[in-house]
Amino acid sequence: MNDVERPAGDPGRRTLLREVRPYGTGEPVDLLIENGVVAAIGQQTGTDADEIVHAGGAVLLPGFVDPHTHLREPGREDAETVETGSAAAALGGYTAVLAMANTDPVADNAVVVEHVRRRGREIGLVDVRPVGAVTAGLAGQRLAEIGAMARSRAEVRVFSDDGHCVDDPLLMRRALEYTRAFGGVVAQHAQDPRLTPDSQAHEGPNAARLGLAGWPAAAEESVVARDCMLAEHTGGALHVCHVSSAGTAEFLRWWRSRATGGSVSAEVTPHHLLLTDELLETYDPRYKVNPPLRTDEDVRALRAALAEGVVDCVATDHAPHADQDKDCEWSAARPGMLGLQTALSVLVRTMVRPGLLDWRGVARVLSEAPARIAGLSEQGRPVAVGEPANLTLVDPDAEWTVRGAELASTSVNTPFEGMVLPGRVLATISAGRITARDGKVEPVGGRF
Repeated sequence: MNDVERPAGDPGRRTLLREVRPYGTGEPVDLLIENGVVAAIGQQTGTDADEIVHAGGAVLLPGFVDPHTHLREPGREDAETVETGSAAAALGGYTAVLAMANTDPVADNAVVVEHVRRRGREIGLVDVRPVGAVTAGLAGQRLAEIGAMARSRAEVRVFSDDGHCVDDPLLMRRALEYTRAFGGVVAQHAQDPRLTPDSQAHEGPNAARLGLAGWPAAAEESVVARDCMLAEHTGGALHVCHVSSAGTAEFLRWWRSRATGGSVSAEVTPHHLLLTDELLETYDPRYKVNPPLRTDEDVRALRAALAEGVVDCVATDHAPHADQDKDCEWSAARPGMLGLQTALSVLVRTMVRPGLLDWRGVARVLSEAPARIAGLSEQGRPVAVGEPANLTLVDPDAEWTVRGAELASTSVNTPFEGMVLPGRVLATISAGRITARDGKVEPVGGRF
């Protein structure tokens, strides 16, 4: 992607990372960053640097990329802003995020997407890329100004009505055809609305016992199957948002086993890798999310699919909500959970410690695959000389207790409240500059 506005590293600035282990393997080495790129890697690369970070053998990975973040700006700054969301992202190890279109006004035109892109650049903590809406106003009636958003200074390449399904097959076909012309991607929130009227929880014994309207897995699986076929027919690129069911994972496994046209990728959220619908017993709205938490069988299937590469990447679906939208009865609560600062730790707990992924696998699902899907050429690059210095330093042995009030987001609706989680981000480096370190955001122009 042509990115003439990409932030550059500080001219002439040199930062030395002492004793890091790229991808968690081998003996610790030193890594020198100069002018925003990796200048040298080796033993004792010298001390001629403006800043030296003593890492003590910590794991060094490519900076994380979140293909699915809700920053709420414009319109719901009481829940989150580009500034607070960027801070949460940097603290979570992210160097780039894709901001979803369900803002107010909707990001369905060049003016709104350029505003989001500009705000991200002003704040400068992460590379904020706006996602454009597929349909005008997310209403599912006609296509949004896809071409204008793609040609704008925001250079939008990913389009989604997330929060709503593009359930009209003709509109979905047209969107895939249109975006194919410039290498775009349509990211689908797979939920047949006719199968999920007033849905409140995963359709199963727990929902029935608790008196909650069911959200059947078939409502996701049927849309995914249809859209994969449309992607093949059109040659377009489809990305399946927040896969939540064993059936969807099994269909994608079968789909990938056959030669097809088009391109299909998929993501899974951290909360769908760890939490189940048994938590609904308390009617705590923190556990209300769309798609819903499902069964232990679904969780196991999603972990296996991510390990195999059937599901390409992890996306947080970071969805902050103001207190009045969560601190209420279950039926009235908005669906969604915080995720940017806990994603790595949940992945360590569910995938790394059980042996399903090594650290190269973590780099694949948190950085390389989402960068490839989103077309971010400066992100997800190898930890190697000459590559952009978008990096994340991780302490794999650290443990920490999640407290919503202590997170950088404006909102506090984390489903992991009070949990002790393993693994923690020590520092995040974006375009050669440290943006977060030791649990604090590094100042950018005196902002933090």
